[in-house]
Amino acid sequence: MISCYHPNITFEDPAFGVLIGENAKSMWQMLCDSQKGKNFRITYSNIKANLNDGEAQWEAHYTFSKTHRKVHNKINAQFKFKDGLIINHQDNFNLHTWAKQALGFKGLLIGSTGFFKKQLQMQTNKALRNYINKKAH
Repeated sequence: MISCYHPNITFEDPAFGVLIGENAKSMWQMLCDSQKGKNFRITYSNIKANLNDGEAQWEAHYTFSKTHRKVHNKINAQFKFKDGLIINHQDNFNLHTWAKQALGFKGLLIGSTGFFKKQLQMQTNKALRNYINKKAH
């Protein structure tokens, strides 16, 4: 993904919110690094694109590290292109479904709330900042 991204990439999804530029690229590195040697698997399908935009479906299969629960996340991706690269990438998935898989009963209860989404984005962005700072040293 990183090599497909324009330097001015804007990425958005329910878990991270909006990430711009190097933060979006670092997110992919962090996610892949955190799953090395684990049961991380990605599949994709229904790829459609023209010179201006595109879309795809992709699925992530992994074990959520905090709870050791299996997750199968189904994502719809939308892309805008500039200079032959992705300038805008928006991933959409059902956050409540993800929360039920990743967190179990707690996710079932609170996974559809705005409070949960805000807390999750705060946690994922903190983890991303820590990852970027660690990589810089």
